[in-house]
Amino acid sequence: MDFNYSPRTQELQARVKAFMDQHVYPNEARYWAELRENTEAGKRWTPLKLIEELKPKARAENLWNLFLPESSHGAGLTNQEYAPLAEIMGRVPWASEVFNCSAPDTGNMETIERYGTPEQKQRWLAPLLEGKIRSAFAMTEPAVASSDATNIESRIERQGDHYLINGRKWWTSGAGDPRCAVYIFMGKTDPDAPRHSQQSMILVPADTPGITIVRPLQVFGYDDAPHGHMEVVFKDVKVPATNMLLGEGRGFEIAQGRLGPGRIHHCMRLIGLAERSLELMCRRASSRVAFGKPVASQTVTQERIAEARCMIDQARLLTLKAAWMMDVAGNKTAKAEIAMIKVVAPNMACQVIDWAMQVHGGAGMCEDFPLAYFYTIARTLRFADGPDEVHRNAIAKIELGKYA
Repeated sequence: MDFNYSPRTQELQARVKAFMDQHVYPNEARYWAELRENTEAGKRWTPLKLIEELKPKARAENLWNLFLPESSHGAGLTNQEYAPLAEIMGRVPWASEVFNCSAPDTGNMETIERYGTPEQKQRWLAPLLEGKIRSAFAMTEPAVASSDATNIESRIERQGDHYLINGRKWWTSGAGDPRCAVYIFMGKTDPDAPRHSQQSMILVPADTPGITIVRPLQVFGYDDAPHGHMEVVFKDVKVPATNMLLGEGRGFEIAQGRLGPGRIHHCMRLIGLAERSLELMCRRASSRVAFGKPVASQTVTQERIAEARCMIDQARLLTLKAAWMMDVAGNKTAKAEIAMIKVVAPNMACQVIDWAMQVHGGAGMCEDFPLAYFYTIARTLRFADGPDEVHRNAIAKIELGKYA
């Protein structure tokens, strides 16, 4: 088997790395400083000037919309080709937006590209691809166990030439950004239909009357402004019937098409976080002395570094395999591998980051290093796109099916 990246991928890796070295890493401190300044000025939920300054630079270097497989937009990369680029971007949590490759916009763009009408694409996909607007995905609900999406209670009811939407959503990432112009909303159109045909997805303009952002939800004290993970109430929200995606009762079909690539992106970004954490761990261990010798000389530190190296490489290879299978055989064929990476990558990242924090001592817990924030991201992704338990259940059923 040939595990080398293609020449095209290697060339893009070099260019993305160079951009990160020149424009992103040197501005990490500025990112947090600008957010503090906005907060002190009472404008915490304001787009950061830094991001808007870097976007044209990335676009000028043709490092823009690098995702979107099966599309004429962007770079036209396969999932396997894009995955290592997502890893590089993932080393800094906010970097993906600079390249217009950040969630949930990537998944929403793929959804509209794959399932939208020409009119929907013109109104929403075009400005998203330009980076002029942002979007949100409204699926999870506080009142039900949303790990089973058939539990969703929000309603999408047809009334003549429009739909009336009612429901309470939370963890609606991106809804805090004032540039958020559209939601993809999942709700039930027919509660009496077969279990997986009750749900639909519909495009909801963010300025439609009846939408109330209740609050930003915090993750271990971080609110991820100006992006945010919001609790949102939809009360008698009226949208044209032409906003329906694909058709009534096809929400699960859309979800399966949307979540596969999104999970690949999340996992590769996590691998980038883990790689950066291991790098920080090695540098810290080599520079600190405890009990008469460098921390790097302590056997426990060496064992953890070695184990981290193994875990990261294993997760990367499994993720690349899943991406390759999606490209050659489709999401359905790769469903076991997609489920496996969603278990393996977040758990791996949590462990590696935790070990890196331990080597940093008290510094690993504060804002002097990015590790504490990295951990919140990794831990969150043990829920996002489905909790570990759901994916393990799916993997087990596939495995048991081989011997039924």
